[in-house]
Amino acid sequence: METCIRVSGDSLLVDLKVQPGASKSCLAGVKDRRLKVRIAAAPEGGKANAEIVSFFAGLLGCPKRDLTIKTGEKSRLKTLALPLSCRETLETAIINTSA
Repeated sequence: METCIRVSGDSLLVDLKVQPGASKSCLAGVKDRRLKVRIAAAPEGGKANAEIVSFFAGLLGCPKRDLTIKTGEKSRLKTLALPLSCRETLETAIINTSA
């Protein structure tokens, strides 16, 4: 598996490539060291960013307040910061997506 995850201090950073406007939010594999994510929200008014945070909070079982978009708020290429405790759950979700 190409790595799209790295540790920085007390956070887990995940590099994303986001496709807004999808029919449903889901993981779509890893390409070019970025986790591809389809998001069921339009890229206007911060709706897609809010959906990214909600989607990952639900996927990982952690509160939304613990997730932050660190870079790329107005770009399809983003970096999401998560608690380190989410690493195993995220890696499992990525592996299951790629299978």
